[in-house]
Amino acid sequence: MSDVTTEQPPVKDTTGQEQNLQKDPVTGEMISKSEIKRRTKQREKEAAKAAKAAAAAPATANATADKAKSAEEGEEELNPNQYFELRSKSIRHLRETQQPNPYPHKFHVELSLPAFIAKYNGLEAGERLEEVVTVSGRIHNKRASGAKLRFYDLHGEGVKVQIMAAAQDSEEEGYTEIHDLLRRGDIVGVRGVPGKTKRGELSIFPKSVQLLSPCLRMLPKANYGFKDQELRYRQRWIDLIMNNNVREKFTTRAKIISYLRKFLDTRGFLEVETPMMNQIAGGATAKPFVTHHNDLKLDMFMRIAPELYLKMLTVGGLDRVYEIGRQFRNESIDLTHNPEFTTCEFYMAYADMYDVMSLTEELLSGMVMSLFGSYKVEYHPHGPTEPSIEIDFSPPFRRMDMIETLEEKLNVKFPPGDKLQEPEGNKFLSDLCIKHNVDCSAPRTSARLLDKLVGDFLEVTCISPAFITGHPMMMSPLAKKHREKPGFCERFELFVATKEVCNAYTELNDPFDQRERFAQQASDKDAGDDEAQVIDETFCQALEYGLPPTGGWGMGIDRLTMFLTNSNNIKEVLLFPAMKPEEN
Repeated sequence: MSDVTTEQPPVKDTTGQEQNLQKDPVTGEMISKSEIKRRTKQREKEAAKAAKAAAAAPATANATADKAKSAEEGEEELNPNQYFELRSKSIRHLRETQQPNPYPHKFHVELSLPAFIAKYNGLEAGERLEEVVTVSGRIHNKRASGAKLRFYDLHGEGVKVQIMAAAQDSEEEGYTEIHDLLRRGDIVGVRGVPGKTKRGELSIFPKSVQLLSPCLRMLPKANYGFKDQELRYRQRWIDLIMNNNVREKFTTRAKIISYLRKFLDTRGFLEVETPMMNQIAGGATAKPFVTHHNDLKLDMFMRIAPELYLKMLTVGGLDRVYEIGRQFRNESIDLTHNPEFTTCEFYMAYADMYDVMSLTEELLSGMVMSLFGSYKVEYHPHGPTEPSIEIDFSPPFRRMDMIETLEEKLNVKFPPGDKLQEPEGNKFLSDLCIKHNVDCSAPRTSARLLDKLVGDFLEVTCISPAFITGHPMMMSPLAKKHREKPGFCERFELFVATKEVCNAYTELNDPFDQRERFAQQASDKDAGDDEAQVIDETFCQALEYGLPPTGGWGMGIDRLTMFLTNSNNIKEVLLFPAMKPEEN
């Protein structure tokens, strides 16, 4: 690709005036003519200054090293844009000369840095082996000791190994030129012998060092780090380069999913995949995203839950199924909610909520013990600088009945469960919310009013895992009626650190009852509840073929990961969380 400046069709600037954009021959950016002129003039000044400095350079090797060191120190004083421009120019030159090729196709790595440490950490101080190995990683720090000795901190996979590059060990010509080329952030391959310095630091003593991919942008200074929260979420790649604890969080997340998958697989569950776009947004109470299918000329909804499809599979004879996948809900973004999130749902034929409750205790307590060697974890709900709480996952978990516990806390007697949906039940709940200053925006349906009371008086007491049971049927359109208590259903929610983590039912398998529940949800939707469900005729027809008695369960993986990685913001456990667009 030529570096000549190329003219582009005129575009309008912010004032509405036409301007010609031209390609910067150094950085490749498209900029205005005036900016090209300014940069060209500045580069001519810098080139003249560099030529003058080169003419006056000392002839000795030590002086040359000092000069190179001084040039690097000068680069550290540049602003990020100046640094990028200077480094881009240098690497463009290498791309032309291929001496060396700054982007080689392949480098054979014999040992990862963790494997290198595990294999050679037992060496004695001052010991150096004869065997030659190859490793690779990213340079984080670089320092010189005279003209013929360079030190680097090589980082990779969360660990660090020192490179102690002496001219006498090098098998390459142009030792000084090779090492003067390298900068912080560059990815390099190293071929050398393992050993320890006299001070006992494990190192690799290179016979050759190869640039594998240069870092054109200035890395954040090591002493300042990369701490700005907004930038960390927007530029996760820099966050992972600079902050090892971030890597550890996502490693833990992967282990959580791996443990969950193994737990279900060993109990005879089959992992499946179901559609992410549906004509009806069903399976949960939430507001969906709308998309459009061009070929079908049809508006569709991004799924809010896989529940209905998974139960159809259970009708079809897949007695134990589960799915780990993304859900999409067009709702607010806050510390514990993101519009797209990951869940696991499973359905277990011939089980009920009590079987699933026991399975939940076994799963989570075993997971925490497997990850940390203890049932107890520390969590900072308001950030790392605020007081912490201890979450104890020791089984059995605490259990509380929703209505009975509210009656105790509020010193009232609730109407029967089958009356809560009636006008007098709605008035009772509304008056109770007003009396206790519990805010509930419109529509003030009985289900929403009761949910707000539970949030203010029950959920806040759940620090260690606790089950809330005894939900009225109006709150659970897909759960089976309680076998003993009229107006209630067989459902539990598991709360940890005051937040819901799991939701489970004895599944509703009566198609007559299911149609009535959907009709009630449709009534709520007509009353203004955007999150209420609509009738899914396909699902109702599937139920008419017979769904066996089934226990169903769902868990939010992102939220559980927050608690197990001591993260009080869901964005900390999502690699690329939803963010507002930047203004510029």
